[in-house]
Amino acid sequence: MKKSIIAFVTLALLVSCNKTETTGNLHITGNIKGLKKGTLYIQRIVDTTLVVLDSITLDGTSTFKSDLDLKSPEMLYLSLDRGTTNSLDNNISFFAEPGNITIETTLDHYLADAKVTGSKNNEIFEEYKKINMGFTDKNLTMLEQRFKAIKIQNLKAADSISALQDANIKRKYLFATNFALNNRDYEVAPYIALSEIYDINVKYLDTIQKAMSPKVAQSLYGKKLTEYVSKVKSQK
Repeated sequence: MKKSIIAFVTLALLVSCNKTETTGNLHITGNIKGLKKGTLYIQRIVDTTLVVLDSITLDGTSTFKSDLDLKSPEMLYLSLDRGTTNSLDNNISFFAEPGNITIETTLDHYLADAKVTGSKNNEIFEEYKKINMGFTDKNLTMLEQRFKAIKIQNLKAADSISALQDANIKRKYLFATNFALNNRDYEVAPYIALSEIYDINVKYLDTIQKAMSPKVAQSLYGKKLTEYVSKVKSQK
């Protein structure tokens, strides 16, 4: 009898420990080099508003961890409250998915030095952003050139640059569409469609929506894209 009680207590302790260790399906660990004191907030966007999922107070350490329950892969934000400023540079966006994710950065260059590992969706989105930045930089250069042309009243040059800008935007949208289609098996595909090219001709969004794998179609952004395409179609 005594042995049975001991065995029961041991089993209960093991179950209790396992529950503690497996809280949530998303486990975030990280390090902010140079940080000694501050508060971190892990947030998500709900109806255009940032909502806090977890807050972490750091005092004398630069490492942190958080365990969350994520129903579907989605874009989250790691916000740092330094106690002095609320700059946009204090917000690291990362495409979270169930599993283990590591976020490393520095206090001095919180946003620029950010490195996120452990999420395939985030890896794909970083690849997208890197290429997309080329279109953005090119547009900014042409915008400056057009402004100078208008300033010296060279309307012919201004119109020519404007046409090049339009062509650049079309290439940007076409790239985003093809990128989403090529990554149809990942939840980042409908996210790109919704956040980057929501105002493109609905036929392209419809193509992305129909190309999504069953798993992605049932994800947070997959369902949102399906709803959005249906809404746009109904307004025509």
